[in-house]
Amino acid sequence: MHSDPIADLLTRIRNASGARLTTTDCPYSSIKEDIVKILKAEGLIADYEISKETKFPNLRIHLRYDSKRQPVLREIKRVSKPGLRAYRGADELTPVRSGLATQIVSTNKGMMTDREARKHKIGGEVICEVW
Repeated sequence: MHSDPIADLLTRIRNASGARLTTTDCPYSSIKEDIVKILKAEGLIADYEISKETKFPNLRIHLRYDSKRQPVLREIKRVSKPGLRAYRGADELTPVRSGLATQIVSTNKGMMTDREARKHKIGGEVICEVW
């Protein structure tokens, strides 16, 4: 039993990327699917699929690499943790790493990037940062 399934997802992606694996699997949940959907839209992963080969569905993530076999996803880290939640208002969602990093924010309108949240002028819980 994992106490933080989102941190488990991010760690699996980070470890697979460091080991230069083409895919990685993790247990499925709709929140994880929303996070992976944003990573795909941002071009940080190649693709994902929901695998129902076993009794419990898995999320299979296809990682993306450049021409020199370096991971496109350089770093991914958890911001809001179960012990210390990180909530930000729309005016507090400032660009990270001069706008090169993407923050994934859980809002009342669903999961979105920090750019979308600023555009819609809504805040929420900052789940993670990726660049």
